[in-house]
Amino acid sequence: MSPFVQCAVMAAVVATLLYLPSGVALGLASRLLAVPLAGFLSFGGALNLFVALAVWWLLFFAGALIYAACLFPWGDEVLGWPKNR
Repeated sequence: MSPFVQCAVMAAVVATLLYLPSGVALGLASRLLAVPLAGFLSFGGALNLFVALAVWWLLFFAGALIYAACLFPWGDEVLGWPKNR
């Protein structure tokens, strides 16, 4: 697998793992601030809820991709476990 694909997969995993805890924190914050969660998630009603959640995941993916690209070992020759002799 090419390093670019590995970086994208790592970013997708990080974005997916952060999605649910961030949603719970956002739900609690919206409850405390008395802001309707559905209105915030759907960008003020501009998108339906399914598309808005996909857009939020893509925003998480963009941030995770930057994070993964900064931490990915681009200069290493071996991108895996060393082989035992």
